[in-house]
Amino acid sequence: MSKFKFSVGPWNVHDGADTYGPAVRTTISFEDKIKKFAEMGFSAIQFHDDDAVPNINELTEEEIKAEARKVKEVLDKYQLAAEFVAPRLWMDPHTIDGAYMSTSEKDRQFAIWRSYRSIDIANELGCDKIVLWLAREGTLCAESKSPVEATKQLVDAINKMLQYDSKIKILIEPKPNEPIDRSICGTMGHVLAVSAATIDPSRVGGLLESAHAVLAGLDPSHEIGFALAMNKLWGVHLNDQNGLKFDQDKSFGVENLRQAFNQIKVLVENNYGANGEYVGLDVKAMRSTIDKDSYKHLENSLGIVKALEEKVNMFDYDYQKQCVERRDFEGLEMYVMKLLMGIE
Repeated sequence: MSKFKFSVGPWNVHDGADTYGPAVRTTISFEDKIKKFAEMGFSAIQFHDDDAVPNINELTEEEIKAEARKVKEVLDKYQLAAEFVAPRLWMDPHTIDGAYMSTSEKDRQFAIWRSYRSIDIANELGCDKIVLWLAREGTLCAESKSPVEATKQLVDAINKMLQYDSKIKILIEPKPNEPIDRSICGTMGHVLAVSAATIDPSRVGGLLESAHAVLAGLDPSHEIGFALAMNKLWGVHLNDQNGLKFDQDKSFGVENLRQAFNQIKVLVENNYGANGEYVGLDVKAMRSTIDKDSYKHLENSLGIVKALEEKVNMFDYDYQKQCVERRDFEGLEMYVMKLLMGIE
């Protein structure tokens, strides 16, 4: 039995289309995904605003709320909660050069409108968290924007959201690059600095994705630990990444097992989840996966998390202390490797 509650987003199961090729699997309906997620043992669903309300730009505010209430009925049917809502600003024609940091005031206003609607949707779904993945908030051309003004625009946008709803919490999900070249808020340190600059830092925290930390050349467990030390880790997206490539969203632990172990270890040691936080997955099936295996990457990721949780529970802290006192770090590393490999 895991001590964690798990969450997943509908985008984790998709038809396999990518930048270089068409769909390779049959599209699965939203409710079919929700039903399967419940059967797999997930407790909550992660949403983009247009996951809940697909034609959001074409609807009035009241129509958006009405559509969100229909989604809440589906969640209730399968006894699932909503974890958060994230405005999907990077997919809209208004935001090709950024949303909160666009040089166009009209486009910045659109981004705020979508953010307000995401808060409305969250309220209808019964959750109090908005996630900001700042996908296009940076530059493709370094001289096109002032990093000073762009940072101030981000803080201003978050302040507007905090003022719009007195209970909502904002979680920033940092990433150093892709789809833009230079991010404005690329690490958990950036997140905490932005939080401190807002009108209510107590409602602005972070969500750490494993692959994003790897893309920044950092160890995900240290990014997790840094945020935990500041009481700002309000969400995690576990996955894996093969080096400094594009964001791969590979199944958790399949590339870097020891790194994955240390992510689970720091979460367990610091009682992550005690305040209702979820362990989220953000993983994608390999493109050539066939229809009947559409959920296998999620099953594998859950299995690895739970297996590593067992390894953490077996970890010998007395032996660790002895190794540290003797400065026997080679011995400590070998102990960890044997633990992971299941050998004496």
